[in-house]
Amino acid sequence: MKKLLLVLTAVAFLGEAIGAEGEWLTDFSKATEKAKAEKKTLLVYFTGSDWCPPCKVLHKNVFDSTEFVDYAKRSLVLVEVDFPADKKQSEDLKKANAALSKKFNIEIFPTTIVLDSSGKELNRNSGYGGERPNEFIAKIESLKKQ
Repeated sequence: MKKLLLVLTAVAFLGEAIGAEGEWLTDFSKATEKAKAEKKTLLVYFTGSDWCPPCKVLHKNVFDSTEFVDYAKRSLVLVEVDFPADKKQSEDLKKANAALSKKFNIEIFPTTIVLDSSGKELNRNSGYGGERPNEFIAKIESLKKQ
């Protein structure tokens, strides 16, 4: 019985570690450190997650797709900068998100910004034009080669 419990506990921790790879971070400075250390591209996503229709569609059609999640685990550090209407956030997170919005001069949701591992902006896209996951990924890959 103890062995079974130990195995189940180990599997649970392994599942958490694997699942965490595709998660969206909310701490921009930690995300930039991670991108630099892992030599990955940073994707910063400015959203109004619970009120912005194009944000919801982008998230559903691209960011929730298996193709994008698999790609992100291998190649990206993801940062979500959210401005929800009803979802609760800490005051510190609200302040940090407002500062990032000002720093990057965000005017429209959704806005995605691609940064290289050193923090240099490679591209920004405001709005969502209906790109499919493979098109979104191809654009990021082309930016990395420039």
